[in-house]
Amino acid sequence: MNRIYFLSTEHLENSLWFREDEDFKVGMNYVAIEVARKPNVSVLSFILMSNHVHFVLKGTREDAIAFVEDFKMRYSKYYSRKYGITELLRRNRIDIREIPYQDEAVEKAIAYVHMNAVVANICASPNQYPWGTGNTIFNPTPSGGTPVGKLSIREKRRLLRSYNPSIPGEWLIGDEGYILPRMYINVRGVEAIFRSAKRMNYFLSTSSKAKKRLEANENLPAFRDQSILTAIPDLCRSLFQKERFSDLLPNEQSEFLRQLQFRFSSDANQLARVCGLTYKEAAQMLDREN
Repeated sequence: MNRIYFLSTEHLENSLWFREDEDFKVGMNYVAIEVARKPNVSVLSFILMSNHVHFVLKGTREDAIAFVEDFKMRYSKYYSRKYGITELLRRNRIDIREIPYQDEAVEKAIAYVHMNAVVANICASPNQYPWGTGNTIFNPTPSGGTPVGKLSIREKRRLLRSYNPSIPGEWLIGDEGYILPRMYINVRGVEAIFRSAKRMNYFLSTSSKAKKRLEANENLPAFRDQSILTAIPDLCRSLFQKERFSDLLPNEQSEFLRQLQFRFSSDANQLARVCGLTYKEAAQMLDREN
């Protein structure tokens, strides 16, 4: 029997799912491919974050789990080919929870997903974050795109990073290089759940994610993980004339983390992700005296 489920992967503590924008684009297209492959599953919302993903899906429990597992497997193969790192996501456990139809639980789950990027201080509003469905619902001026059917087989394979992608020809590819989520999300159905943009904004502003941001006592990170990751090699060379963070001596690593924290307003969780450390290791290095 079809139900609505919230599925979330564990937050990777010392590595990233998506190191650069190209990785996010591949992830977006892989979501579209899984939707095309699994017509029994409906995606109500999703978001791709640096070190985890969230989905709100409608279908059977088994189909919902298979959707996310197959997405993980597909993306893992891409990640392994690009970065030479195997089994990054194999042990990345999926948490699944059934969302009841009563007590506005579905609205709250969708709002929770869309607020992830805002809470991470990546953007001021969910509609400013491109890697998910935050800019898809109640968007009066959706962007245009190129129909998949106009691409050659070779172009489709190169764009979608898949040898035989079975994607409907009428689905549009946006200027950013990925299939627009409004092509495969039941936009009207999700909008009907909220009933109005004003009511959706209410759930966004009162979600547990929004409250967490307001109640946080420490400064939130001001830069995306990908921006810091790109800056790390140059900063290593500038400060210590070394190529990688792993080349630094323990006292140099501590100073390097403090420099990142100062320059990018990063917290220990973010520093751990971009430098490949556990939170405990990052915290200890920040506290270490030279």
